[in-house]
Amino acid sequence: MGVGKSAVARAIAARLNRAFIDMDETIERQTGMRITDIFAQHGEEMFRTLEKELLRELSFQRDLVIATGGGALVPAENRVMATRTSLVICLNAGVDAILDRLAQDESRPLLAGNNRRDKIKTLMAQRAAAYAEIPYQIDTTGRTVEEVADEIIALVASGAWGYLRLPVHLPDGGGYDIALGAGLLAQAPRLMAERGVSGDVVVVSDANVAPHWSYPLLDAFAQAGVRAKLVTLPAGEAYKNLDTVRGLYDRFLEAELDRTGAVIALGGGVIGDMAGFAAATYLRGVRFVQIPTTLLAMVDASVGGKTGVDLPQGKNLVGAFKQPELVIIDPDVLATLPPEAFRNGLAEVIKHGILADPDLFEQLASSGPSSLESLIARALRVKIGVVQRDPFEQGERAHLNLGHTFAHAIERVSDYAIPHGQAVALGLIAAARLAANRGLCPTDLPERVEAVVARLGLPTTLSGYDPAAIVAAMSTDKKRKGGKVRFVLPRAIGDVGIYDDVREEEVLAAVETLL
Repeated sequence: MGVGKSAVARAIAARLNRAFIDMDETIERQTGMRITDIFAQHGEEMFRTLEKELLRELSFQRDLVIATGGGALVPAENRVMATRTSLVICLNAGVDAILDRLAQDESRPLLAGNNRRDKIKTLMAQRAAAYAEIPYQIDTTGRTVEEVADEIIALVASGAWGYLRLPVHLPDGGGYDIALGAGLLAQAPRLMAERGVSGDVVVVSDANVAPHWSYPLLDAFAQAGVRAKLVTLPAGEAYKNLDTVRGLYDRFLEAELDRTGAVIALGGGVIGDMAGFAAATYLRGVRFVQIPTTLLAMVDASVGGKTGVDLPQGKNLVGAFKQPELVIIDPDVLATLPPEAFRNGLAEVIKHGILADPDLFEQLASSGPSSLESLIARALRVKIGVVQRDPFEQGERAHLNLGHTFAHAIERVSDYAIPHGQAVALGLIAAARLAANRGLCPTDLPERVEAVVARLGLPTTLSGYDPAAIVAAMSTDKKRKGGKVRFVLPRAIGDVGIYDDVREEEVLAAVETLL
């Protein structure tokens, strides 16, 4: 409040000949009540419901300039809804400027009473994370309405795109953005340039993805005047090895890639792992951008900086932490993803719900999130929270391995015939049953997990494999510590723990329940 949203939006609407909507004024007109009276008689929750309904209605309209209330885009679902259809801009101002602008305004229910300065600071702190997801930020302190309107109109004229910005902050003060929104593949050069990533690029993709999505991306770079080279690798986990990476180095040299350029991973988790590891080690490190094309990579593998390749003895035993400069997630590219591969990605979404988002888990158990963007964003927020707190897997980040100790063993015994997502789904069930057998969780938790896995079309049983061989395959799992295999086990939906005292017979019993 008080940053100039209504005044600036009204000026822009007049100059662009668009209809102007002030959401607060619209709600007052629709209800026949002032905002202060809605708060006083029905509470803030009722007002937020009215905001959400109005925002949904407006999202189906075109050629508008909308001034929202200061809290309208605080709920994550509202931000997703707005950025799916609109260019969203966040206006900011200093506390003193806001106090001065609102000095004669007594219509703000959240500032009622004394200590306005403290209330403004508290609101700004509470909403900081939500506002940070809006990519375009403009400070209006000391500026006129026309000056701010000029900047926004120039932004519109430049072709700026609506999307959700999910920032990842790292302990060293650095970080990167995840840009999430339909149509962002074509915006990759712009998004990279806005973050200072310039120079030549090498796009690494595979034989499945490149025919569909490499050419639109290469065309976008050509139109932006950026020299781009495509390297297409064979598709599949079987090629995620040091021999393939050695070939990547040769192709980087052929493309004359130097440290002013960047490597772009266009593909699923396998491509991201290999391209990221090559980027981390070529010339002792060149810049790296992730453009995941599978749901599994979007919600998991593309975020957190873990890269690597397989050895004959196990998965990802050689690798490095390589944080990307940017992750670009365009849900439109999922249009060519086979249904089975999409379901594989849902296994990681289930995992994130079990880890830290009970509401997401319940949505998956019923009607699902309101949109694909909402599903991806919710899952990403879980992983972002974990990797920010533990970027190098020294503690909490190990929680992300929920179900994976079982999953990697299943993959290895099947010679990777069982896809990662299916293996994770089975691993989640096995982990829940192991937890229940140990008395760590409610007795109905395994059934709840299995029901969600089944509802989303993922396997709940395994046949044709020796359970003892699966247990033996865990002996080379890279998650071992002190010679012991560690298990991440659920204690409740939204609460997990790490256990390294699990006996082999307990693990075998859990695996046998899958058969």
